[in-house]
Amino acid sequence: MNHHYSILIQWSDEDQKYIVSLPEFGSYAHTHGETYAEALKNGEEVLELLIEEYQLQGRQLPEPLTVGSHP
Repeated sequence: MNHHYSILIQWSDEDQKYIVSLPEFGSYAHTHGETYAEALKNGEEVLELLIEEYQLQGRQLPEPLTVGSHP
């Protein structure tokens, strides 16, 4: 994959797992994992699926965030 999208991984005390957010794709783009590595893997898979879905629907992909920019 040659896209430069953000994957935000945070620990959730409430859920007792790592929560993954994909900020460029909006507040609905989340997944999780029991370990950090699993959360990252799941986040990468969801990101790939989102990119594929956008392309299949002919939708323009969101601009990747860069340091200092905001969604």
